[in-house]
Amino acid sequence: MKTIDIHSHFFPADIDDLDVRFGEGIWPGFRRVSEEEGMITLDGKDYRPIYDACWNAQRRIEEMDKFSVDIQIMCATPILFAYAKPSDQALACAQLINDEALELCSFNPGRLKAMCQVPLQDIDLACAEVSRAMQNGHVAVQIGNHVNDKNLDDEGVITFLQHCASINAPVLVHPWDMMAPERMPKYMLQWLVAMPAETQLSILSLILSGAFERLPENLKLCFAHGGGSFAYLMGRVDNAWKERDIVGKDCPNLPSSYVNRFAVDSAVFSEDALDLLIKCSGVDRVMFGTDYPFPLGETAMGSLVRNHSGLNEQERAAILGENAAEFFNID
Repeated sequence: MKTIDIHSHFFPADIDDLDVRFGEGIWPGFRRVSEEEGMITLDGKDYRPIYDACWNAQRRIEEMDKFSVDIQIMCATPILFAYAKPSDQALACAQLINDEALELCSFNPGRLKAMCQVPLQDIDLACAEVSRAMQNGHVAVQIGNHVNDKNLDDEGVITFLQHCASINAPVLVHPWDMMAPERMPKYMLQWLVAMPAETQLSILSLILSGAFERLPENLKLCFAHGGGSFAYLMGRVDNAWKERDIVGKDCPNLPSSYVNRFAVDSAVFSEDALDLLIKCSGVDRVMFGTDYPFPLGETAMGSLVRNHSGLNEQERAAILGENAAEFFNID
């Protein structure tokens, strides 16, 4: 069966001078530590160690082969979004990253695919760039789950999502710039606590605001990390909608009835969690994703789905690749 990883990241090795290219301010950068190791920097300080799979296509293919992954869809590391920058700088950054992504994929375009990024703080520029990128060969667009202090129910973001539907551009929503960092300085708690909450917040911002009533049903929308804490807390949200009018005042239907409007990836790391996700979303809306090549991703790529004793072969094939092939228009 075909295996398509829909959630993996890259980081170009030649962007160590973004502050020089785009002006002063806090920009991410890169420092080569060795041939195989590097360090993402932020404002000149060490931010996250990475290794050459982030920028070396041959290394990616070798590791895909090791775990029988046929196709990998890459998106930029979210620290590169540049949503807080002037829109002209964010556009230039997005175009640079998008072109770098296609260059990386050119090593083996049959097996490596790319999502673009856009300057989502300027909707006109974002719509133009996603159109350019899709025409150039990207298969989707990755956006953050919020744009500075605006959630996904912002009017501009809704306009952007409507545009994506009109050009058949699938959208992956990825959490970033997590809430309350001052309360989570240790133990990677921002990734373990705030990241799932950020993802649920982005889903609920669309549901409870009534935004899905205004978005075309053909919009292909996927949330990373299994939708965060949404599946586990869906019953709580439904109960609140029934019992408190302030929860449902802009949402005409039971919140759980909107699960057919979006997909999720399978990066949940336990059989029980995957069972709940399938029960919540439906097996046809769960797609294999690893968060490769980061250490909080699935290092033994595909093992959760392949070794899950409760899945039949048809369900396994759907999650590993068939759903993604249809969602991302991959032959």
